[in-house]
Amino acid sequence: MSKNEAIMEISQTANKFTSSIVLQFDNKYIDVKSILGLFTTLVDSNSYELHVHGPDQEEATASMKEVFAKHNLTIEVKED
Repeated sequence: MSKNEAIMEISQTANKFTSSIVLQFDNKYIDVKSILGLFTTLVDSNSYELHVHGPDQEEATASMKEVFAKHNLTIEVKED
């Protein structure tokens, strides 16, 4: 699977939820619902921190873990 497919699927999955879903790497924060943001992010790094906040946080976190794992991308979920 290509990076483009990974980005599209990650964004589509994130957009199913009302929670805020943000990827952090270095000192950058990227809204996972933003395809453009993902295009500039997923090329630079392969280990990310995921921050999820909102009413459907548990479901969103589980779905995001699944889709990142499917595309062999490593995330660490941060509980704030």
